Amino acid sequence: MTVLPSQPAADPSPATGETIVHPTAVVAAGARLGPGVRVGALCVVSAEAVIGAGTVLESGVTIMGDVRIGARNRIFPGAVLGGDPQDVSYRGSPTRVEIGDDNVIREGVTINRGTEKEQGLTVVGSHNYLMACCHVAHDCRIGDHVIIANGTLLGGHVRVHSHASLSGGVAVHHWVTIGGWSFVAGLSRVLHDVPPYMLVEGSPARPRCINLVALRRGGFPAESVAALVEAHRLLYRACVGLDAARESLRARQLIGTEVDGVLEFFARQLQGRHGRAREARRAA
Repeated sequence: MTVLPSQPAADPSPATGETIVHPTAVVAAGARLGPGVRVGALCVVSAEAVIGAGTVLESGVTIMGDVRIGARNRIFPGAVLGGDPQDVSYRGSPTRVEIGDDNVIREGVTINRGTEKEQGLTVVGSHNYLMACCHVAHDCRIGDHVIIANGTLLGGHVRVHSHASLSGGVAVHHWVTIGGWSFVAGLSRVLHDVPPYMLVEGSPARPRCINLVALRRGGFPAESVAALVEAHRLLYRACVGLDAARESLRARQLIGTEVDGVLEFFARQLQGRHGRAREARRAA
């Protein structure tokens, strides 16, 4: 490990894989830093931290407790990863945060450790972009290729499936599930599960249409897009109910992988409480 003599240096050379720690940073004994890690000025890294190859901590990043970070992440100033869960029932048991590879975590992002209520684990996958000042609460799990914009707040136990996007200033109620390839419009209040492939907005947020932009960018075939449009119409505009929607879609041979996913999501949501399928897991 090399300690910089005075000023922050350029990125470590990929040829040498040298780990560089600024002299004003505090890296506790026991922390494990992979090759090519850069720890910037005034960062604080806990003894339990594990940081993968090529990850960069810009200035003023705080890593608290058991936090395991993968490779090639870039974490911006003021981010705090691994703080105690903000749950009044938490009593200091060992819990952790796991973060995958190739994420961008911008200024002031906070990601809290899990609680005993769900495996003691908060997870952020890979290739995600978390913009400034967003909050990932205890026991949340975020998939891959997720975008969360500035100031968005995830309550405890939230699930965000891969390829979902949340715009700025969104507030997500605890235990909500946000389906893959969905979009949550800015300033929405998300009290209920967000179906996959749908665009939701409002207070409370409701499915308004399919997330056509993401589906086109994702290369979904035209027939799949048309089937999802009809599924949205039946479930969220005509409100014919799950069984009638399924029969209508089947009769028109519109049942396929994406529509099946929407129908299964809708069925699980009906079995949950308060429009949240996972609410049944909540302790009384």
